[in-house]
Amino acid sequence: MSEKNTYYPKGDIIWRGDLYGDRYEQVKAIIAQSSENAAATLTGSRPVHMHIQVTRFHALTEKARYSTGGVHNINFFVTLLDPVIGATLRPARLVESSLDALKGQAAIQADQRGDTQKFRITSFLTQVLQADLTQPNGYDDQNSGFFVALNRN
Repeated sequence: MSEKNTYYPKGDIIWRGDLYGDRYEQVKAIIAQSSENAAATLTGSRPVHMHIQVTRFHALTEKARYSTGGVHNINFFVTLLDPVIGATLRPARLVESSLDALKGQAAIQADQRGDTQKFRITSFLTQVLQADLTQPNGYDDQNSGFFVALNRN
């Protein structure tokens, strides 16, 4: 986890969308809300427990957000378990996701509308999880921009 205000700080968690505090708990809350939102839209014949292990949660620092922009890169493993006996129904699958971030004046205007980084990321992760749980091959990140390539190195 890093609080450095650089263009590309090192750390598994880079998050500024909440007031300064426990970034692990803040990211955990975003993942939990996204999971609940995704699960609420799904129907099926078998209940499952979704275990998520975040490996990377990179949003933008202030410096990047108000100048160059970038991408919100969020990667995690999803394992599906039987909620009663805990048996693995689907082994852990890596989900790599990237959402183009707003920058400069567009970011400021979005915040004023309530379209904050937290709102955008939560909405995006809800869609990612819905796709991962309903598509045969899971979520497929189609974002191939410059910042996505930079984050994969």
